[in-house]
Amino acid sequence: MTRSPTSPARRRVLALAGGAALLSPLALRPAFAAEYLTIATGGTSGVYYPLGVALSQIYTKAIPAAKSSVQATKGSVENLNLLEAGRAELGFSLGDSLSDAWKGEADAGFKVPLKKLRTMAAIYSNYVQIVAREDSGIKTLADLKGKSISVGAPKSGTELNARALIKAAGLSYKDFSKVEYLPFGESVELMKNRQLDATLQSAGLGVSSLRDLAASQKIVVVPVPADIIAKVGDPAYQSGVIPANTYEGQTSAVPTARIQNFLVTREGLSEEMVYQMTKAMFTHLPELVAGHAAAKGISLKDAPLNSPVPLHPGAAKYYREAGVLK
Repeated sequence: MTRSPTSPARRRVLALAGGAALLSPLALRPAFAAEYLTIATGGTSGVYYPLGVALSQIYTKAIPAAKSSVQATKGSVENLNLLEAGRAELGFSLGDSLSDAWKGEADAGFKVPLKKLRTMAAIYSNYVQIVAREDSGIKTLADLKGKSISVGAPKSGTELNARALIKAAGLSYKDFSKVEYLPFGESVELMKNRQLDATLQSAGLGVSSLRDLAASQKIVVVPVPADIIAKVGDPAYQSGVIPANTYEGQTSAVPTARIQNFLVTREGLSEEMVYQMTKAMFTHLPELVAGHAAAKGISLKDAPLNSPVPLHPGAAKYYREAGVLK
């Protein structure tokens, strides 16, 4: 069969069409923003990531118009900046980071106030979990002086928690022999190899990285007393307890600080879409709990409360419908 020659103009059209086919969905987002739901989470060894995966699976089934995907990130600060820039539709954040973003605290990683942020739901609490190798000799916050520690990725929610509590305890990063800024999983690997004495991880109870560490060696969970938490001077920091046997070998309850987590969206996402997102999460809450047990701490009656930024109108619509918001 003889093919007719392709004109130069037609070749240009075909080339453009072929290039468009190679573009990722993210590259096409400006034209189809309402259809894409990128969920900004955290490191893969933390709690945000598995919950984000579970939430994405829920949305895929419950909201056919949404094309949901999950993005691993450095956590709260990166997530909030992605939302403000329109590069994500939903993100996990600690309450203190959310407050800093709304105010534009430069030292926390926010160059200007992020006024496009809107809350979808208050969810579970993070617990600041300071875990040391038993053979390090660390039993109290004071014992951390002169030791090596990982405090999370730079300017992540975990690292901001570390700064606040270490300062409240009368210490600074200069008091440690070494400070690493690493995600949870990498911190644990260094501890397994005896290259690190302790790790501070702000996460839901039973975080997989610390379960892995406790299964491989003896650990000490370092208490954070209530008087230290009070010295932080931020209402986002409350007293909490890591129950006994949360981790292998941890036979007694340990006091520590807890900080409320939030699911955050942004101005510009339609009321109907955020309504559907909020409704789907609470309708399928058991599936979220299956993604990670930390989701057991999510309560419908508390979901619209205590956010430092306004509720998205779509979320508020669902909460009024559910009878938990007037």
